[in-house]
Amino acid sequence: MDIRSFFQIMVEREASDMFLRTNAVPRVRVHGVVKPISEEVVTMEEMLGIADKLLATEDRKRRYRENLDIDFVHYEQGIGRFRINIFTQRNTPALVARHVHTSVKNFKDLGLPEDLLKTFCENKSGLVILSGPAGSGKSTTIASMIEYINNNYEKHIVTIEDPIEFLFKDKKSMINQRELESDVHTYPKALKHVTQQSPDIIYIGNIRDVETMHAAITATELGALVLTTFHTVNSVQAVTRIVNFFPPYLHDEVRMQLSVILKGIVSLRLIPRLDKEGRVPAFETMVVTPTIARLIREGKVNEIQSFIDEGDLFGMTSFKKCLVTLVKGGVVDEDEARSVADSKDEFNLELRGVKRYIK
Repeated sequence: MDIRSFFQIMVEREASDMFLRTNAVPRVRVHGVVKPISEEVVTMEEMLGIADKLLATEDRKRRYRENLDIDFVHYEQGIGRFRINIFTQRNTPALVARHVHTSVKNFKDLGLPEDLLKTFCENKSGLVILSGPAGSGKSTTIASMIEYINNNYEKHIVTIEDPIEFLFKDKKSMINQRELESDVHTYPKALKHVTQQSPDIIYIGNIRDVETMHAAITATELGALVLTTFHTVNSVQAVTRIVNFFPPYLHDEVRMQLSVILKGIVSLRLIPRLDKEGRVPAFETMVVTPTIARLIREGKVNEIQSFIDEGDLFGMTSFKKCLVTLVKGGVVDEDEARSVADSKDEFNLELRGVKRYIK
């Protein structure tokens, strides 16, 4: 069982992920479906050998021993770059590899809301969030935004990632990419000094704790545009999660700050295509208008959804509208779209052209 051959199979089959585990057949995820690529199981000896080869440095081996879990990017000569997670299950190593494409596609090629993302990129300061479950295209979308800025504006961009996925080349902008562990120890430590590095745009790979969230808010208040990702399914959940990072006595203050700095949220889900092989993004877009800013400030977050539903004029769209557009365009299957909708009943009403008014 040769890890290089597995990587080659991933690339040939256009797989997004590969899964290896002792006493299991190797599998890959192709267009969202997990499929076996061999009938032979990976033995304990083979799995230990693969893990040892990928944990090539003493630093990686130490981190894995200490945490029983490690993330890093591996470059396989002549094949490509892969984001590797090695973790422990049943006292043996297991592995998930994600193929990281070196080329960055533009908004149109990715099927994303082009005009709105360009508008977000043109902000001089504030917070823009990409939300969605793991593997929904958040990092790819952020990369396309960074590349758009790189192609069109003279900026200083600092990324803080765990690990670095897309490698950028300086064009009109200068881009410094920092990786956790190898370049900086934690997100809060990186953000503590980032404002002294004169950034115009900061990309924070993922906000997981109150310290990082507080540092991100501070960075926007000092004049930077902050891009980040959240593992939440929609805009309302993302706003709620930000507030809930903080203790209850700070919620009013955080809502006030958020109403000022938040520019918008794009939530993503990838759905299998009907018209050809592959997946297409379904998205919900929220733009922070004065009305939505007021709802955030007053803690009426649950009322935001109705304004997203009716916010076409401001570039907003709901998941149900996006899904219906994809179904009517013959891009995705109706049942597939219904299965990923927030509410099957509301999707059905939207598909039939029935409006549901909320008081």
